[in-house]
Amino acid sequence: MSDSMNPAPGEEPRQAGDGVNLSKEEVDESAVRKAVIASAMGNCVEWFDFGVFSAGVMTSIVGTVFFPEGAAGSATLRSFALIAAAFLARPFGGMFFGPMGDKLGRKRVLAATIILMSGSTFVIGILPGYTTIGIAAPLLLLGVRLVQGFSTGGEYGGAATMIAEYAPTNRRGFFGAFLELGTLSGYILGAGLVLLMDLALSTESMHDWGWRIPFMIALPLGMVGLFVRTRIEDTPTFQKMEEAGNKSESPLRDTLEHYWRVILMLIGIVFLLNVADYTLLTFMPSYLVDYLDKNDTTAQLITILVEALMIMVILPLGALSDRIGRKPLLITAAIGYIFLSWPAFALMQTNSALGVALGYAIVGGLLVLMLAVIGATFPAMFPTKVRYGAFAIGYNISTSVFGGTVAVLVGSLIDATGSNYIPAYYLMIAGLVALYPIIKIPETAGVPIERAGTENAPEPAGSGAR
Repeated sequence: MSDSMNPAPGEEPRQAGDGVNLSKEEVDESAVRKAVIASAMGNCVEWFDFGVFSAGVMTSIVGTVFFPEGAAGSATLRSFALIAAAFLARPFGGMFFGPMGDKLGRKRVLAATIILMSGSTFVIGILPGYTTIGIAAPLLLLGVRLVQGFSTGGEYGGAATMIAEYAPTNRRGFFGAFLELGTLSGYILGAGLVLLMDLALSTESMHDWGWRIPFMIALPLGMVGLFVRTRIEDTPTFQKMEEAGNKSESPLRDTLEHYWRVILMLIGIVFLLNVADYTLLTFMPSYLVDYLDKNDTTAQLITILVEALMIMVILPLGALSDRIGRKPLLITAAIGYIFLSWPAFALMQTNSALGVALGYAIVGGLLVLMLAVIGATFPAMFPTKVRYGAFAIGYNISTSVFGGTVAVLVGSLIDATGSNYIPAYYLMIAGLVALYPIIKIPETAGVPIERAGTENAPEPAGSGAR
């Protein structure tokens, strides 16, 4: 039985479900803040790449620079195909880095992933195009995207685990929300930089050399993240497990043998998360331009505005989940996507910029309900000895199959059917799929992270999280 169940001398044993936390935590607020910043920086770097790569003007440029004239598909779809290709490597990165993080520690692995991620994005900015090296250009770009996807496969699960294992139990939702604050901030930084470059430069200059600068800025961002990550200790939860000699000798085998059912639940929830996430953050800027005939500047401004509003509410929503639980927010999001996706996209079909922004905001508002709590929810689905690996494997399988393919799949279906409502239908299906596992997973708000995911995990502490 965990040490957290052993009472101090003269103290009565605490029982599961008695309305108090089972672990007596001594929280080093400074260490928590450092861990949160270190983890969020990696997510910021990852989504900076997506913000740059998926910007409407950038997808067109990349699809033109690295491919010959007359190549199959539009330039935008070729860029989306490269995004999807990177996701093929993510499950392999999860299987490689995740169990390694359970064996060697979270800190070491996260230092490696942030350098690989930022370095890969930087290399895109210095690669020669098709007119210079011919067919080698798209092949090299594909190789770089695969390396980026492989490293990203080990990033998110470790970053979420790092925050969850550092955060105090009664504020895990609040601190976990910083992980996705990094996502939104990175995306805005990338998309905003592309927008500024596009406004400042002539079309010719942007196509000749200006497009390279946003990619190259990823490297100094990654170096800042590496510096922060090397200045923190590994998580207290991992250190306690290591000192107690409870580490798994074969984390990957234990994960696949004993936790596959929970991984399937995670995959189902992440299905909705990724369809919504990559529809909003990757596909929508180009959707507004290519299918709704909005100009690049309007599309980028609407996207950035919605992302900024999401940033404003994500931390309060994370704190709210500490009081009422994670599941109410997740259930609301799933039901919302089932019933509100079609009206949201109907608003976007109007000629009014306000209607487009409102429809976009509905999709973003439902998404932020999920983003605010997943950093606290997903790590708590698994015990400490396999947490990093199980999370990384389940999350990245779902992300590879359902996330990276969103732009290519939805864009191709719109082209084939002529219906601009395809994204709404996909979101509705994803909401239906995710609702069942969301209802079935246990509520973990108020449950100490060292006890979460175990067979004898206690009931949530406090009436609000029940």
